[in-house]
Amino acid sequence: MGIKEVNRQYIKFDTWVQVLKYEVLKRVSEKTFQGTIHEEKWNVSKEIIDDLKPNIRCCIYKERAIVEERVRLALGGNKKNNNIIEVIDIACDECPVNRFVVNDACRGCLAKKCKESCNFGAIYFDNKRCHIDYSKCKECGKCKNACPYEAISEVKRPCMRVCHPKALSFNIDSKKAVINNDNCIQCGACVINCPFGAILDKSFIVDVINLLKIDREVYAVIAPAISSQFKHSSIANLISAIKKLGFKDVFEAALGADLVAEHETKEFLEKNNNKLMTSSCCPAFVSFVEKKVPELKNNISKTVSPMIAMARVIKNNNLKAKVIFIGPCIAKKMEIFRGDVVGEVEYVITFEELLAMLDSKDISIDECEEGVTDNGSFYGRLFARVGGVTESIEHLLKEKKIDIDFKAMQGDGIADCDIKLKMAKLKRLNCNFLEGMACKGGCINGPGSLNHDTKNSKAVDKYSELSKEKNILTNIKKVKINNLNLSRNIKKE
Repeated sequence: MGIKEVNRQYIKFDTWVQVLKYEVLKRVSEKTFQGTIHEEKWNVSKEIIDDLKPNIRCCIYKERAIVEERVRLALGGNKKNNNIIEVIDIACDECPVNRFVVNDACRGCLAKKCKESCNFGAIYFDNKRCHIDYSKCKECGKCKNACPYEAISEVKRPCMRVCHPKALSFNIDSKKAVINNDNCIQCGACVINCPFGAILDKSFIVDVINLLKIDREVYAVIAPAISSQFKHSSIANLISAIKKLGFKDVFEAALGADLVAEHETKEFLEKNNNKLMTSSCCPAFVSFVEKKVPELKNNISKTVSPMIAMARVIKNNNLKAKVIFIGPCIAKKMEIFRGDVVGEVEYVITFEELLAMLDSKDISIDECEEGVTDNGSFYGRLFARVGGVTESIEHLLKEKKIDIDFKAMQGDGIADCDIKLKMAKLKRLNCNFLEGMACKGGCINGPGSLNHDTKNSKAVDKYSELSKEKNILTNIKKVKINNLNLSRNIKKE
C-alpha cells in the first residue's frame, strides 16, 4: 500500500520514513502546546504504532522502542553529543558490513581473473566457487571489475555511500553505524538516505513552541526554498498560518540574501586579483572546506549567511526580538552555534517540523487569509537553487556598471564541490568565484524538505518571478538599517 492510499496528508512526503518522522513531531508538538509533553511523551510510541501498524521489525515492542528513540530526538536528543545528527542504534538494521560479496553468478572459471587481480591475496577458491577473505580485503574493487560474469557485487551501506566527507563507519562488533563528529558537516545526506530511518536530526521543536507560549516578540524567517514545498497552497496563506502559531511576524530570508549578495559583491571587488573566493551561504559547504580542504579556508567569503543577515536586520530594529529560522537545512541547526555568529538566531526548524506544528494545531493553510510576501527581490529568492548566488552578483555588477572579470563556477552537491575544491587547491580551477551548495540542486533539495521533486527548481523560479521588486539595490533601500554589519568573526561585547 502506498503513501497516497493511506492519508492525503502524506502525499507531501517522499517515503514512509518521513511519515513516521512527521507523526512523531506532530504528536510531540501537540502535547507541547497542551503542556502535557513531560507526562505523556512515552505514550507517543504506543499511539503511533497502534495507528500506523508498521510490520518490518521482529515485534511490536521493538517498533515502540524505536519510536521512543525518535521521541527522544524530537525532544532535543543527547545533550552531551554536540552533533545535530545521531544514530538510533536499535533502528540500525545491520546493513551488510562487507562492501564486496560473491553472488550466485560465480562459475568458478578457469581464468580466475578475480584472484589474479587481487594484490592482497584476499581471493581464494573452494568447491569451484570464489570466496573473499575479509581479513585481507582492502575493498579496492579490482576483483569486481575483473570478473567476466559480474559475480562480485558492491553492497556499500546507503548511509556510507552518500557520506562524501567520510564521517560514517560502523562498529565491527555491533555492526551499527557510527558518526565521526570531527568529519561530519551536518549535510543530512545520511538522514534522508537511510532506508530504515536509523539516522535522525535533533529537533528544537519543543524549545520553539515553549518560546512561542511565553514570548510575544518571536519572529519567523522563512527560506525561499519554501516555495517548492507547500505546492498546493499559496505562500501568502502560509505566512498567515505561521503567524497563527504565535509568531509576531514572518520575514523572507530572501531579503537577507539581497544584503548578502551586495556585501559579497563588495568583498569580491576588494579582494579581486584573480584570487578565488567562495560563497558562504551554505553552512555544510563552509564546514566541508574548513574540515576537508583547510588550505582554502581563507578563501571563504567573510559575509554571513542570509539567515544571519536577516536575523541582524530584525534585531537591529527590535532589541527584544527572538528569531526562528524555518528552512530545508539540517546544517543550519549547527550554524547557529558557530562561534562567529552564535546568539544571532535562537532556533532552527525544518519544513518537516513546520508542517508538524501546523497540523498539531489543526491550522489549515488554505483557510488562512493572505499575508504579505514582499520582502525578497527576484534575485534574493533565487538563492534557493544552484546558480542563484552567481546570478545575483552578476546582476549587481551590471547594475553598478562595474567592468570586471567575474568568472564563476557552481559546486552542485558536495561531491561536485569536492572536485572543484581539489582543482582549486592545485590552482587548476578556471574561475575566481565558486558558489558551493552541499545539496544537489541547492537548498530546494535540503534534507529537511517535505519532498525532493525534480520540479522544485522551477517552483523557485516561478516564486521569484512573483516578486514585486526585480532589483536588489532598490529592495535593500526599503529596509531600515542602522550600521548593520554583515561580516562574520565579529567580537561579542
